[in-house]
This record gives sequence, C-alpha cells and structure tokens, in this order.
Amino acid sequence: MSYREIPAPATLRDLAECAWVNEDTGRARILPDGCMDLIEFDDTIVIAGPDSTAHLSDPRSSVATGIRFRPGVLPRLLGIPASALHNQRVALGSVLPEMSGATVAEATARLLRRDTTRETAPWSATQLRHVTRRLAAGATVRAVADEIGWSPRNLQRQSVAVYGYGPATLRRILRFRQAVRLLRDGWTVTDAAHAAGYADQAHLSRQALELAGVPAGQLVSGA
Repeated sequence: MSYREIPAPATLRDLAECAWVNEDTGRARILPDGCMDLIEFDDTIVIAGPDSTAHLSDPRSSVATGIRFRPGVLPRLLGIPASALHNQRVALGSVLPEMSGATVAEATARLLRRDTTRETAPWSATQLRHVTRRLAAGATVRAVADEIGWSPRNLQRQSVAVYGYGPATLRRILRFRQAVRLLRDGWTVTDAAHAAGYADQAHLSRQALELAGVPAGQLVSGA
C-alpha cells in the first residue's frame, strides 16, 4: 500500500491525528476533512489549508511525508487565520521564512514553541476540542455557542479564523468525513447515510458530488 498512516508522536497526540507517508504521489483526490497538514517533499514543506471541496494533487516526488493536525490546531501554531489558507497549498517558508530548510519534524518542534495570537486561538485547547466534537455530532450553532458562552455571531466569526470556514460548513464536512469512513469500512451508501446523520441516501449523494466531485460509490476506493 503506497499510503499509510502512523500514530502521531506522543508530544503531538492532543494536536495531531496522525503522521503519514505516501510513496506514490501521483494524482490523487484529497477529500475535505476539516484538518490541515504539513507536507514535506523534495526538501520543501507545504501547508495544506482547510479544503471545502476535493483537492486534486499533482505528481511531485516519489515520497511525501506529513502530519495531519486536528481541526483548528495548525492555525494556532502558525499564528495566522485558517481563512488565509482556505483551499490553498502554500510553502511554509513563504509564511514563516525562519522555517525554510527545516524538515517537517523540525518545523513542528519549532511551531510548538511559538506564541500565537488571540485571533487564531480565541478558545482554549479544551474548548476547541469541545466545539469540534459537538459540531461533528451535529449540534446546532446556537447550542454550541451557548455551551461555550459565546453568541452565535461570535462563534461564526471566530470559526472562520480557527477552522477556515463557518461552523455550519465545518459540521457538513465532518459529517461527510464520517460517511466516507463508513463507506470505506464496507457500509452501503444507504446505511452510511443513515448512520452519519443524513436525511437519506440521496442527501449523501448530493453532498458527495458537492464536496468530493464524484458519486458516493466512488469514495469506497478513494477514486
């Protein structure tokens, strides 16, 4: 298998979902998942911004390695709003010149020592996890805002800086991600739609075309 995921280092367990290696970097369809990655290939580190639709990668090198950060985490470390990187792939050195020439491990270690601005970290890490978890579970924007003592308008505004898009969009992307996981675990489209909280199979099918650009059935193979 050319792509494989590796448990994140112990120092990153609360911040990153996993590390990963891809030994075949041919054209691939990368689905939106609410996360941001640092990707290293050919001695360059690229920030993969938060996607709202599928990203079609271009062949770059024989091997790429990366760290997939949990939703809302990497902007805190970079000190820039996620919205500035929405649907983009940007060289880390162009954002933080002092990181030029570093490996992804070195850059991550340096980022962990940085101070971040309040604009990109308006919530504590505990609140960030709570907001992400509740939206992934389908909670309404008002309910989540009430739980953290914010107004829905403030939650909307801060969510764009933290995640790269508003809470309703994040909720839709996280629900779609859950459906894709179920499909790749062998669930039928109908059963995956129901379990992930869609109204019906047609609802999931429409979301697949909108977010992935392909029918839901093609997501099983990652086509």
